[in-house]
Amino acid sequence: MMRRGPGLMGMAARTAVVAGTATAVSGRVARRQQQKYSGQDAAYMEQQAAAAQQGAMGAAPAEDETAQIQKLAELHASGALTDEEFAAAKAKVLGI
Repeated sequence: MMRRGPGLMGMAARTAVVAGTATAVSGRVARRQQQKYSGQDAAYMEQQAAAAQQGAMGAAPAEDETAQIQKLAELHASGALTDEEFAAAKAKVLGI
């Protein structure tokens, strides 16, 4: 007897199973990648916000210190402050 191979219906069913499995796997991979990248995006945004906050907090005192020292230098140059007073006031501004 001659054995027949799978019929057209059998091949179509097998193809459907393979295609369905491939779709399910690719969907799972896509969801995992989306979760991974959304987590990375959130971490990046937090990092940028923290850096911006530190920059804003760190920039103001440095500018303020510079302005205060310039004012003290002007007072020293005009003779309103002695060398010792200027040095003491500058150390106080710098926190030394």
